[in-house]
Amino acid sequence: MTQPSPIPASAVPLLSLAAFGSGISMRAADPLLPLLSSEFGVPLGDASLVITVFSIAYGFAQLGFGPLGDRYGKYLVIALAALASCGTALLCAAATSLPLLLAVRLLAGASAAAIIPLSMAWIGDVIDYEHRQPVLARFLIGQILGVSAGVLVGGFAADAHQWRLPFLLVAAIFLLVGLGLLALNRRLPPHAKSVRPIAGSAVRHMLAEFRHIAALPWARLVLLTAFLEGGLLYGPFAFIASHLHHRHGISLALAGAVIMLFGFGGFAFAMGSKAMLARLGEGGLSRWGGVLLAVSLAAVGLAPLWWLAMPASFCAGLGFYMLHNTLQTNATQMAPERRGAAVSAFASCFFMGQAMGVGVAGLLLAHVGTAALLAGGALGLLAVALNFSRRVRMR
Repeated sequence: MTQPSPIPASAVPLLSLAAFGSGISMRAADPLLPLLSSEFGVPLGDASLVITVFSIAYGFAQLGFGPLGDRYGKYLVIALAALASCGTALLCAAATSLPLLLAVRLLAGASAAAIIPLSMAWIGDVIDYEHRQPVLARFLIGQILGVSAGVLVGGFAADAHQWRLPFLLVAAIFLLVGLGLLALNRRLPPHAKSVRPIAGSAVRHMLAEFRHIAALPWARLVLLTAFLEGGLLYGPFAFIASHLHHRHGISLALAGAVIMLFGFGGFAFAMGSKAMLARLGEGGLSRWGGVLLAVSLAAVGLAPLWWLAMPASFCAGLGFYMLHNTLQTNATQMAPERRGAAVSAFASCFFMGQAMGVGVAGLLLAHVGTAALLAGGALGLLAVALNFSRRVRMR
């Protein structure tokens, strides 16, 4: 039997670089909230809408990008989305009012929506399941470092009163990566550019795809868990920089550096994922990851000294990626014949959860404070992780 042609060695690293840009775009606004609040003369909760609208668009747009990737080729769609994200980032940098910034952040969320879910689905197409989780973990290094760099760059930009700079950086990254992805797409072997022709109405076909996925009990559990995980973590997470700045009096740049350790915890998981999976299995990874995440998130909110948030942030990142990577791996396999749509549905649920979480946290902020938000999110995450771990073991 003829073996398929090998995938170019740069294929996954380029996807990881695209995820890096997506990670910066997602989280750079977190430390900017106090600056945006004063710049546009609005309360902190209103300024947080720049995160909410991005997440809403990101979540909804993924429902369409999954079938598009299946139909036209996942790698090609990712490349075009990266170039579109360059344009939307430039529009964010040019915004002159909060309503205009919210409008273009909506576009930015939609344009970036293809990158991570379609990358995961493409990896699922070309990598066997038994080898997939470590490859996904290595791919996610880009997103992990992007999230870390986003809060760090956002913090420095906030202290310098230059909120537009992170968006200009994002635009440059997406331009270079998008051009690289387009060039590499032409070199991919045929099995890595597979498409699934669709007859009839694309909208009806898309709805049929999602109905099929929603009919699968295991898929429903994975999707619900992703939604709750996104809301319970990233709702409070968006206010960590503000919490450290206001409660402990540290600069926003230093607060961003503390949060950057969250990404280093994820990086530690990516490096040790193969050994951890062999030792703990999927059930153990999700259980102990959830416990570590919950304890660490609560510690960030309740610690009496700011520097205690440093090890807590690192451990929170490690715990989160232990749990989330297990969910992602299950998402790539919950409907293999509809992998693009399935992973897009998973990512959509995760980011819609984020949007709802940030929105609810913004409403509660004035009444309960940031410390209570972080502690409440920790308790919810613990319950979600333990339930998913139990179901994994039963399955």
